[in-house]
Amino acid sequence: MVINLRTKKRLASRVTGAGIHRIYFDPTHLDDIADAITRNDIRSLITANTIKIKPVSGTSRGRAQHKRRQKAKRGSKAGSKQGRMGARVGKKQVYVKKVRALRYLLAVFKDRKDITNPEFWALYKKVGGNTVRNKAHLHLLVDEIKAKRS
Repeated sequence: MVINLRTKKRLASRVTGAGIHRIYFDPTHLDDIADAITRNDIRSLITANTIKIKPVSGTSRGRAQHKRRQKAKRGSKAGSKQGRMGARVGKKQVYVKKVRALRYLLAVFKDRKDITNPEFWALYKKVGGNTVRNKAHLHLLVDEIKAKRS
């Protein structure tokens, strides 16, 4: 005789907080499970290991990692790259990275009292307007400001 235990499975799921598909009934004790009516009955069966909760099975990353390793091997060396540099890293990304680095450096100069607040903002606007080429250029501009002061 086949016993329908779907409601028991749902009840066990509610009691444990696990999904229905993670609930496992021990096939040797199906009669005990069929007799369980209340949530307390279900809890006692869980402690007796008649009802078990399967572990969460996540998505396996093995294939994805293998694919990434294979892709890394192909066409990443200097002779294999095609297209201009802007095709690999966009102009905007390059600009944003540069501006962030320069603004950080400006903040360092200001904290060290190398430049005053008005000088900081003058240089800040130059950085934002892409007038400052790189860190070395910013250092040069700060040195010029210091030279003018003294």
